[in-house]
Amino acid sequence: MQQAAIGEVFRALADPTRRAVFERLTREGEATVAELTASAGVSQPAVSQHLKALRRAGLVHERKAGRNTHYRPDTKNLAPLTNWIARQEAFWLTHLNKLDDVLKELDR
Repeated sequence: MQQAAIGEVFRALADPTRRAVFERLTREGEATVAELTASAGVSQPAVSQHLKALRRAGLVHERKAGRNTHYRPDTKNLAPLTNWIARQEAFWLTHLNKLDDVLKELDR
């Protein structure tokens, strides 16, 4: 996933309502807009906009069935984000350990 795509995932998950919709899909599986609206606490047009952002980030897929559209999560697209977080964690742990060593040396 390119840097721009990682940014899209960050933007998509930055909104608390959008994150809640994604978490609900991840936890409970496929759902329609009506089902998501019932538990989201926002209007159907708002849920549709949140789903559009999640689709753009590659975090949900849709399936049409008659008049209904069903949405399901796609957690594999979180992998580049989790890899980025792991690299950041490794970087900071290394640098904080070096700082700790320097501070210990200064205390002697």
